[in-house]
Amino acid sequence: MWDYTEKVMDHFKNPRNVGEIQNADGTGQVGSLVCGDALKLTIKVNKETEVIEDIKFQTFGCASAIASSSILTEMAKGKTLEEALKITNRDIADALGSLPDEKMHCSVMGMEALEAAVRSYRQGGEPVIFEQEPGTNIVCQCFNVSEQAIIQAIHNNNLKTVEDVTHFTKAGGACGKCKGEIQKILNKVLSCEILSAPKEEKTKTYADMTIVEKIKAVEEVLSNDIKPKLNLDGGSVELTDISGNVITVKLLGMCGGCMNAAATLKGFVEKTLREKLSADIEVKQA
Repeated sequence: MWDYTEKVMDHFKNPRNVGEIQNADGTGQVGSLVCGDALKLTIKVNKETEVIEDIKFQTFGCASAIASSSILTEMAKGKTLEEALKITNRDIADALGSLPDEKMHCSVMGMEALEAAVRSYRQGGEPVIFEQEPGTNIVCQCFNVSEQAIIQAIHNNNLKTVEDVTHFTKAGGACGKCKGEIQKILNKVLSCEILSAPKEEKTKTYADMTIVEKIKAVEEVLSNDIKPKLNLDGGSVELTDISGNVITVKLLGMCGGCMNAAATLKGFVEKTLREKLSADIEVKQA
């Protein structure tokens, strides 16, 4: 027995918008009785606003197929065609509180049937059966699943294994001859994602910085960590020169003529710069 959520069971036992709209503006179908799952969607569209005013479904399938179709009709009703087309299979599954991995392909059917129904409307209302574009590379002949559909499923659902792909698309779920090809597609997609992932920038050490970068880094520490505390006693500091690890500064205000200027220079200014930037820094008075 599958572990279904209460939402799935509710939509399975009490499906919404079941049936067929007479004189529908668009009719989309996906799947086949031979494969064990089939879904038909009919839609009524406001011609001026392109809002889906009514939507009904007929399905042959399991509890997940019925629940996915039912909640999809609720999600699409009242949306414009463009908004409805943005509904993904993940949105459908999330709206149901989740679906078993083995049943995720049911949510994909809903997405495909809606796409076919919208295409039907835009082509004048003749029923459209969802199918791959001409010239598409069909990877799974048993369930007519294309390479592009598999790639899209991998990207949209963060799939990692052949088993994941089968759960979401049914590809490889019959004879299994295409599993090797599915693995190749996975390897290609995942390797591209790794290569395209942004690399973490390695934080430069003070020694590796250019002179401009060093000036910017030192000025930042002076402004944020040193000057505010010196200002409390009526003093300040300014950078006058940088040569390698040697930083020359000028104490200003009360700090400039203070008897403890040397202690301030070494015990506070130099100490802070060493903590923030490099232990090799030496601070000198201009």
